[in-house]
Amino acid sequence: MKWLAALALALPAIVSAASPKGIDVSGYQPSVNWNTVKANGGEFAFIKATEGTGYTNPSFSSQYTGATNAGLIRGGYHFARPDVSSGATQANYFLAHGGGWSADGITLPGALDIEYNPYGATCYGLSHSAMVAWVKDFSNTYHSKTGRYPVIYTTTDWWTQCTGNASGFQNDNPLWIARYSSSIGTLPAGYSYATFWQYADSGSTGPGDQDIFNGDSAGLKRMAKGS
Repeated sequence: MKWLAALALALPAIVSAASPKGIDVSGYQPSVNWNTVKANGGEFAFIKATEGTGYTNPSFSSQYTGATNAGLIRGGYHFARPDVSSGATQANYFLAHGGGWSADGITLPGALDIEYNPYGATCYGLSHSAMVAWVKDFSNTYHSKTGRYPVIYTTTDWWTQCTGNASGFQNDNPLWIARYSSSIGTLPAGYSYATFWQYADSGSTGPGDQDIFNGDSAGLKRMAKGS
């Protein structure tokens, strides 16, 4: 816990000793010992469900069930491909393949992973205004079907470069920021805090990326329940 205490001293607004730890995984971590994750202090997990409109994580079902059985709060995430189809189309694909939400107290609202394009142009060939419209299309479609707005996972660098550092999403979409550092750094425009912080790509909680929730365990449960 020494590293967590150090982070707490450096960033009291985001991290405290009571901040729930979690991981996020994809098909690259097909065999997760979720009981070990729980024993190591993990309280939540985001699990990749889909990408674009042509990929589903083959390990999603076993990962999601495993996290559930171990007593973790869990949710799915969608890797955005704004170059292949509309935001609405991809939101519906995500919802059809594990990305849904219900007020059962153990399901996080789905997350939209929108970041650097691993296949080509960083911003997927979209202008700032077109990217903002795409994200809104995804977000509004998800909200219309679930009653919750999706979490947005991104980096401040990508958001600035590809949306023109658009503001306005802070009113609806919880922020999950990626920054591998001892401090969270500058956030996208409009956000005064991040709800989740992905601070490392490996660590003691379990396999996959390492995350912290901005709050306590009761707050995490309230977020899951939508209250």
